Amino acid sequence: QVQLVESGGGLVQPGGSLRLSCVASGFIFGDYHISWYRQSPGKERELVAVIRSAEGRITYTDSVKGRFTISRDNAKNTVYLQMNSLKPEDTAVYLCNARSRFGDSRDYWGQGTQVTVSS
Repeated sequence: QVQLVESGGGLVQPGGSLRLSCVASGFIFGDYHISWYRQSPGKERELVAVIRSAEGRITYTDSVKGRFTISRDNAKNTVYLQMNSLKPEDTAVYLCNARSRFGDSRDYWGQGTQVTVSS
């Protein structure tokens, strides 16, 4: 059974930090690119960061560059998103996505974790 389970969200003040985790099971973790997306009410789902499977190449959306860091631990089947200098506009549900590196249709989503940045 394929599962992606996110954790680490919560309420934080502007300027604060959170670390999100995404634990995967039920598939070969190393064969998948892992991404963090976020979605807030009334907005489209936005790609935040992606870390690719083999070479580990990383891409961030412009609004989080220099503040967020994505990393993966293949031995623990886990991807992390370290979020620093958080802003109110970072408030969203953060979702983990796994997409096969072979270009097939295998694409999995977690349920998401809520991040709220507010004073």
